[in-house]
Amino acid sequence: MAFSFSLMRKGLLLGDVVAGLSVASILLPEAVAYAAIAHLTIQHAITAVLVGLLCYACLGGSQFAVVAPTSSAAALMAAVVLSLHPLTSNAAEDLGFALVILTGAGLLVFAKAKLGRLSAFVSRPVLHGFSFALAVTIIIKQLPIIAGINVHAPDPVRTLVALYAHIHEGSLWSVTVGGSALVLLGTLKRWRTVPAAFVVLVAGIVLSYLVNLADFKVAIVGAVTIQPPHLNIPQLPVDKWLQMAELACGLLVIIVAESWGSIRSISLNHASVVESNRELLALGAANLLSGLLQGMPVGAGFSASTANEQAGAQSKAAGLFAALILMLMVIFGRKWIALIPEPIVAAAVINALSHALNPKALLHLWRMDRDQYLALAAIIAVLAFGVLHGMLIGVGLSLATAIRTFSQPLVKELAELDQSRDYVDRENHPNTQPHAKILILRPEEPLFFASVEGILTEVQRHLTLNDTVQILIISLEDSANLDSTAAESLIELADNLQHQNKVLLLARVKDPIRLLLLKLAPEHFQDKLFWSVADAVIAAQNLHR
Repeated sequence: MAFSFSLMRKGLLLGDVVAGLSVASILLPEAVAYAAIAHLTIQHAITAVLVGLLCYACLGGSQFAVVAPTSSAAALMAAVVLSLHPLTSNAAEDLGFALVILTGAGLLVFAKAKLGRLSAFVSRPVLHGFSFALAVTIIIKQLPIIAGINVHAPDPVRTLVALYAHIHEGSLWSVTVGGSALVLLGTLKRWRTVPAAFVVLVAGIVLSYLVNLADFKVAIVGAVTIQPPHLNIPQLPVDKWLQMAELACGLLVIIVAESWGSIRSISLNHASVVESNRELLALGAANLLSGLLQGMPVGAGFSASTANEQAGAQSKAAGLFAALILMLMVIFGRKWIALIPEPIVAAAVINALSHALNPKALLHLWRMDRDQYLALAAIIAVLAFGVLHGMLIGVGLSLATAIRTFSQPLVKELAELDQSRDYVDRENHPNTQPHAKILILRPEEPLFFASVEGILTEVQRHLTLNDTVQILIISLEDSANLDSTAAESLIELADNLQHQNKVLLLARVKDPIRLLLLKLAPEHFQDKLFWSVADAVIAAQNLHR
């Protein structure tokens, strides 16, 4: 038995080693690509990868999630820094690292406050639209690199215009190298076990070693300086820290939404449970430490996490092996990394983002005829106003949609179904008969400050239409608790009904609500809170007699 247990442990360990090798082969080219997106050197991306892998292995809950730089986080970091127009490159880097530090600190605060459901405030249609537009933006910005043209433009449209204007300056050899890399990447994708990006990078290094690409106007990455990371707090004035704190909110929301989407989808495939606040803690620690060590922002990217799953990871140790393998690659392979042709890096970026161009999720919204215009608005916002402002507009659209939903409350009238003690919606079951002088209503959403006024307005409308009602029963099955506004509003309703010689009974009342209302207004709610609608109806009939 001890022998079989030893074999099992060796099998698990081998699975994690293989998965770690597969993940490392993906993370290295992604680090090169995302560093280019963020306008940083490769060292900052490598630091972020190592910190993300180590922190998540220690604090995270999913055995498959891989925390490392992502395209959206890199693009947002670049957009934030460029929007402030720094005077020097050092100033730009300090602003970027301050952004990462503040994002990590914010994630830790949200974890402590148990606000793990923050990602719910970015709707999936907005996230689909943002991801699609972000992929389009980044891919268009790679086209001048593949063409060998030096173009700097703030948005995709002007990038294409500038590319067209300078097309005569391009290098056919650069286009050939980049185009060949794209074809090879697309071909190798058919075999999932083959690390396509890693193979193409190695092929590029071999080409650069054998041929002096500079003679053909093909740019290479150049010398890579890797220094041991050290703790450093950016030396910025207070007003800059405050400004970065405001902008960090957007990056925080995107990291949470993107990471939680990846972690949750993979966990559902394996029927495993992950706790959102624990994930926030891991992401917060990783970003805080990455920023202090001058690294990029990190999140749980879908491509690397899926690769880890498909490679057969057995535990979080796969992330540790990936970090070790990547560290060895960087230490002993710096001179080879310097030979990577830039068109191949651009091709790797395009390949990494190609999945985001799949319109399947967007077309699904059109088929459902639900929220498609929300996704379209997010796409237009990013393309028209840039990544940073487009993302903020997208988050604003999500919040506006939530507020609009809560501001249009739905209240259903219930009646008993064939003396079964089951109370159902009268509109969907017209054969049900209401009880005389008793009105039973059910709000279709929780009572809280943003919804309670609209809900009670609907309740009053129902009472006006049923002027013979003496007893009102409200079913609170959708409310787990009440805030002060909702509690005060219910007390006011009970008081108003009492002045009209009517009675308010509450059904399906959960313990926190029960304790709160009995504490605040026992004169209105003593013996008037019930576990079920049927019990409330029996009490109402007894009162009516």
